[in-house]
Amino acid sequence: MILSTNLKHVATSAEHAETLANNKNVMICCGRMGPMCLPVYDVMEGLQSEYSHVEFRDMAFDSPEAGVIRNHPACRSFMGLPFVVYYKNGELVAATSSIQNRDQITEILDREF
Repeated sequence: MILSTNLKHVATSAEHAETLANNKNVMICCGRMGPMCLPVYDVMEGLQSEYSHVEFRDMAFDSPEAGVIRNHPACRSFMGLPFVVYYKNGELVAATSSIQNRDQITEILDREF
């Protein structure tokens, strides 16, 4: 399952692990092509050039492979899509759910990376 965004995609748990192993700073938006997720993808696409030290990726929420994010302890209580996770050196350092705007996202990026 691949989302129709202009972001690089993470399709499998193996790709998820590889992305974390090969990149210091990673933001992954795990969602669908819906009204709560589309604005987050748009913000991420716009930030790619400004935050060149961060890898921006998406992952299809409904894929069984997305369990690596859906079932993470930091995400277990989340109710709204998308689930957005931030990793530094392979460790989850922040996680949010539901729609986020540019200011909310950049606050986390600036704080964690």
